[in-house]
Formats: sequence, structure tokens, C-alpha cells
Amino acid sequence: MRLQKNFTATKAAVFLGALGATALAFAAQVAGTVTHLSGPLIAKKPDGTVKVLSTKSKVEEGDTLITEKDTYARIKFTDDSEMTLRPGTQMKIDSFSFDEDKPENDSATFNLVKGGLRAITGTLGKRNKERFGMNTPTATIGIRGTTFIAEYIPGGQADVASYAAASVAAIDRSYANNLPVSDMPTSGAPLTVLPARGTGSILVAQAPPGGRPPGLYVQVLDGMINLTNRGGAMNFSSGQFGFSGSHTLPPIIVPSNPGIQFSPPPVFSLSTGPQPGRGNTPLGSNDVDCEVR
Repeated sequence: MRLQKNFTATKAAVFLGALGATALAFAAQVAGTVTHLSGPLIAKKPDGTVKVLSTKSKVEEGDTLITEKDTYARIKFTDDSEMTLRPGTQMKIDSFSFDEDKPENDSATFNLVKGGLRAITGTLGKRNKERFGMNTPTATIGIRGTTFIAEYIPGGQADVASYAAASVAAIDRSYANNLPVSDMPTSGAPLTVLPARGTGSILVAQAPPGGRPPGLYVQVLDGMINLTNRGGAMNFSSGQFGFSGSHTLPPIIVPSNPGIQFSPPPVFSLSTGPQPGRGNTPLGSNDVDCEVR
């Protein structure tokens, strides 16, 4: 009887040990660290739990990051890439895998549900460009080694479709492809004008009341990005602006800033991008002492 009890206890210990190892195996991959924060930042976990983050908090694969209306938040990922979220943003880290010695395992996919961000390419995006993707409701953003700003404005499907149709009807793609590179600052009038087909004249496309038309807006600050959807694909190089109003119509180049505004606090600008060896120590003194788990 004693032998049977010992055997049962041993089996139970082995089972619990295996269970613990399995739990560790399925633990979420740490993707990066919050280095700068100007207000509340929330991480919604895949199981539905919510965590309030502070500077030095870790973000993980599967997290949906949510910034409040006055919050800018910068994340430094383990490959030295950076992403700064603007207020009112919801962005999910669908997958993130990086190992300096195993480039074949690279993976970085994100989902911008709404709001905006500035992204700076790190090691992963430089050595495996095809392994990076940012999905939005109207197009997927691919990179070619770059710094870019993306902003998605949600709206009713009717608004998106009607404006996108008007945009594609108005744009002359050959004209757009030959637009000069612009260094226009990241502020400007709402998108209400597009070049008319076959001419240098301008066609007015009215935005919905209360702001810009819904859709994805992009600005390339350095390098190149690619927007792809079911309607087609378009490359955007440094200084260019783009718009994708529907997942069924091709993205287009727009000739001037469509109203993208990105103004994080000055302390955020002290880092100019990935700098190997700097570590994740944030600049400034905006740390928050408590973290809700």
C-alpha cells in the first residue's frame, strides 16, 4: 500500500512539473519596454485582463496597447526598433519574435485598429523586411527600411467607400508617381483636394462634416513603405504622403500633407532612433511608481 501511495505521489509531482513547464512554454513573448510616457497607457491581454503600464513596463506579444486622449507612449522593442503611439490609439502586437542569432525566426506583425503612431525600423526590419507587417482596416503596411507615420481614422463603411471611390476617380496615377519629394512639416490642412485625371488642375473632394475622411493616412520620413490591399499596391518614398480609403481600392499618393499631426512632448524627441548599446533607460523623469497587474 505504501509503495502504491509513493508511486501515485511521484506521478502527481511529475504531472505538476510538466504542467508548469507547459505554462512557461506558453508564456507570452516579451516584445519591448515602455521608455517614455505622458499619460495613462493600458495593455489589454489576450485573456481579457487589463494592465496599467508605466515607464519600464514590459509589453508582450498579444498585447493590445491603448492610449488615453492625452497620452503619447514610446515603446522600444527588443530589436532596437521604436514605436511612438499618439493619443487615442489602439494597436495590437499580433506577433513579435526576435533573436539576434536566429534571423530565420524573425516575426513582427501589428494591427493598428485606430489612432496613429510613428515607427522606426530596427534590426529585424532591416535584415528581414518581408517579416514585418502592420495591418489596418484598409491596407497592410510593409517596410523597406524606414521611419514612417501612420494614422487610421475609423468611420462608417459608406463614408469610407464613397470617399475612396471619389479619390481613385480623381487621381491620375502617372501624375502621382512623379510628384516631387516634399519636406512639408507634419501639420497641414485636411485632405480636400486631389489632382484631376489627366491634367494639372485640382478637383475638390469634400470631407465629411467634422474632420477628415475615414481611412489610412501615411507619411514617410525616411526610406520607403508599401501599402497593399485587394485593390492593388503602391510604394511611398521619403517625403511622400499616402491615403487608403478602402480595402478594395488601391492606395494613392496625395500631393501634400493630408492633415497628419504628430507632436509628442519634447523629451520624446531626444532619441532619434535605434542606437545599439543604449539600452532601455528612458530620458526624463516621467516614471510612474505603481503598476497595476
